[in-house]
Amino acid sequence: DVDLNLKSDDISDKEYHILADETLENIMIHCEDLADTRPEIDVELNQGVLTLILPPNGTYVINKQPPNKQIWLSSPVSGPKRYDVIDGHWTYHRDGSTLGNLLREEVSEALGIEAAFDGVDDYSK
Repeated sequence: DVDLNLKSDDISDKEYHILADETLENIMIHCEDLADTRPEIDVELNQGVLTLILPPNGTYVINKQPPNKQIWLSSPVSGPKRYDVIDGHWTYHRDGSTLGNLLREEVSEALGIEAAFDGVDDYSK
């Protein structure tokens, strides 16, 4: 396990909620766009919890974790990850990967198309 010595950005509770809500809404819009052409995809955002049903992979759950100022993701492919805002990006501190990159890779592979998820990681102040 590599310690990248990544430090979470010092953001206020208010900034956290704005960033996390924007991120979940952005992911929701990308998933709805995909669902327009792939009816097997189902996505729902309710009270800070986004659920994405993506055959054949299964169900993704992405949710706000306000006490830690994190976004937690549960992937049927790669398991659980906790993302912190590091240098303005939702970043997994264990390997430096971003939330947008994980979604891009796993959703693109599941659908056999290029799924963009543009802007999911771009929250530089």
